[in-house]
Amino acid sequence: MTSSSATTAMTEGRRADSARRRQRVIKALNEAITNAGDVSVSGIAQRAGVDRTFLYRHRDLLEQLHAANINPPADPVGGPSVTRASLQADLANANERARRLTSRVHQLEKRLSEALGEQAWRESGLGAPIDIDQLQQQITTLEQTVVDLRLQLEERDQDLSAARNANRELITRLNT
Repeated sequence: MTSSSATTAMTEGRRADSARRRQRVIKALNEAITNAGDVSVSGIAQRAGVDRTFLYRHRDLLEQLHAANINPPADPVGGPSVTRASLQADLANANERARRLTSRVHQLEKRLSEALGEQAWRESGLGAPIDIDQLQQQITTLEQTVVDLRLQLEERDQDLSAARNANRELITRLNT
């Protein structure tokens, strides 16, 4: 046998082996889809008796596998089917709910801490009793009212002074 015919024979043998492996992969993929089995690169490679790199070298087979993962067939029993997209949506919703709950827990912990701190402050005797705090607030309000009334009084005094000056001028004119 010549070297070119041996090379041709080896090439044909390699192509035939690759075609057989492709058929086994396609058969394994179809069985996994039909039986709702493991539709992963590792699972299909093991079921077909090939190495995972075989799937990665044959992009069309890998794309079929990924398409089967994204759009699995409907459940033959008639119940709702679980898709990768629905599982991802459920996961995203669960993560968002966990984030909201964590935020709420932090908020409640902060309020509890403030309430316990206030209670400890009062019980220690360092803080003013509640009635004194209320009285101090009332004093502050009354002081502000006093300031407002003084300003009003000053304005009225100025108006009265201006009216008196105007009356003096009018009486002076009438007398002359």
